[in-house]
Order: sequence, then C-alpha cells, then structure tokens
Amino acid sequence: MDNPVPPRAAAPGPRRRDRHGRGMRGPVAPPQVPLAASRAEVFADLVQDSVERLERRWPQLADIDFLVLEVPRLEGSGEGWSDEAVPLGGTIPAHEGRPARVVVYRRPVEIRTKGRDERAALVHEVVVEQVAELLGLTPETVDPRYGED
Repeated sequence: MDNPVPPRAAAPGPRRRDRHGRGMRGPVAPPQVPLAASRAEVFADLVQDSVERLERRWPQLADIDFLVLEVPRLEGSGEGWSDEAVPLGGTIPAHEGRPARVVVYRRPVEIRTKGRDERAALVHEVVVEQVAELLGLTPETVDPRYGED
C-alpha cells in the first residue's frame, strides 16, 4: 500500500521546541538567584549562618556536626507525642568515635515563624540552646545577645 506522507527524518541535535511550539521547559530561574533555592536549602543556610556566628566565639564548635532534619522521630514503637511541645532541636553526645551532633528540626521551626527574619532569629535561638546544652553552659554564656529581640 502506498503511503502518501513519507515519514519525517529525525533531525540531528536536540529539539528546540516542544510539540506546541512554545520552547522547551526549563528552570523558572537560574541557579544563582534565591528563587531557585528550595526551602530546605534556605533553612540549612540559616543554620550554617548561625553556626558561623557562634564559631567566631567558640572555635571548638568546629568539632561538632550540625544537622537539619525535617521532623523529630518518635522514640520507641507505639508511643505517641506526650503533652510536651514538639522539639525544635536536639543534641546527640559524642559516642564511639562519632562527633557530637546538634540537630535542628526544620518543619517545627517553620510552622512557628511567619517570615525569614523571624525564622532566622528562632533558628539562632535553637542553635544557641542546643550548643549550650552540649557544652554544659547557659545560653547567655554561649551568645551574650541570646533572648534579645
């Protein structure tokens, strides 16, 4: 049977347009601009900024790992949350060659804040409190500006 329309030859190279002629989809913004950073990346940057601020005063913080987790885990099986509030952070002491760790929980902090400045302040408070607990000091000793608005 004769085919009146011959098959189109594959064009060499990448396609320049999608099937609707609008162009290929790509990122909304280039990776250099803040719009391209995810909320998790922005939050991790806030934690890193806070740690760098404290490391100037406390160089021994270089030996501590700082982690960001989405939410705290429930300890044990079948247990629910107690009447206490959901923790914003926690510490894990050094154990068997592992360095001490400070953990900041992203989602509980984000839920309690409205804007970036408020979030940055709360992240810094959480980091200061956890470092103070790990070092056995008061938060005011770790950061003299702790608690100031």
